[in-house]
Amino acid sequence: MSGDRSSLLQTPVVDLSLDEAAENAGQLVKLLEKLGGFSARYVVRSANILLEMYRSGATVIYSFPANLVATGLRGLLADTVRHGLVNAVITTGGTFDHDIARGLGYKYYVGEFELDDAYLKELEIHRLGNILVPAENYGPPVEGFTHMMLEELSQVKTDWSPSELAFEAGRRLSDEKSILRASHLKNTPVFAPGVVDGAFGTAVYTFNEKSRASSTVKPIRIDLVRDMEKIADIIYSAEKLGGVMLGGGISKHHTIWWAQFRGGLDYAVAVTSAPEWDGSLSGARTREAISWGKIKPKANHVTVPGDATIIFPVIIGYAARELGVV
Repeated sequence: MSGDRSSLLQTPVVDLSLDEAAENAGQLVKLLEKLGGFSARYVVRSANILLEMYRSGATVIYSFPANLVATGLRGLLADTVRHGLVNAVITTGGTFDHDIARGLGYKYYVGEFELDDAYLKELEIHRLGNILVPAENYGPPVEGFTHMMLEELSQVKTDWSPSELAFEAGRRLSDEKSILRASHLKNTPVFAPGVVDGAFGTAVYTFNEKSRASSTVKPIRIDLVRDMEKIADIIYSAEKLGGVMLGGGISKHHTIWWAQFRGGLDYAVAVTSAPEWDGSLSGARTREAISWGKIKPKANHVTVPGDATIIFPVIIGYAARELGVV
């Protein structure tokens, strides 16, 4: 069985850089523009909107779910923060999990969707789509890191917002491909309204349970409202507001929900693999958000149907190249 395990865990996930994405993206977008049909048109339009958004000086919010952080898109997202292309990040709790685990040097591996999940469980390998995560590379290191961090932070104060915890986690990571580290260094806030939904959030709970048996360690309370105040400040102070929404769920909704309080997004690029016909927020096209006031009627916006791990490197690589960022 150990041989079977090692044969599955052979190809580590490698983080993509902005330089790599930009190398051929300009030529590819121009080729897709000539193609004329179907989803290629959405990709070209999203690349051009992205470029216009940056050139307008808009405040830019990136939203994405944690599954993307388990892939090589992690390094690319970190680079967009590092190069100042992001003013705020809104994500899910699992982003803390994957970024911390991988930031500590624990590897994820390339797998297949069709693998036998019952057998993977016997081998103690988690499957996230076609990414393989050895059990020992996920829960234990995330909990260990989080407990150690919280023990230090509890000596400072007991109430912490998710963005403050993200900042402190980034301070303690040395991996250049880490989103949390890049956000810490650029002082770019990372908001996670669903921060307790994952290993990191559970580690806060288990830390507090352990603190009950200690006379010196105090429990930590997560202050979500404080982050709402920070988001409100960003939203209301923006002359123009842009949203780049990869995937859906709570991170996408939090972005457009707050945008409605200042009249909606001026620019919106959404990439989703979810269908529209089930009425889900994840599958909702940007045009639907206009009816709620979450995107302005005259906004430059597009929904690109497809996989963000394919589409985002192309469009951000194109924008970065045109802007001279890399």
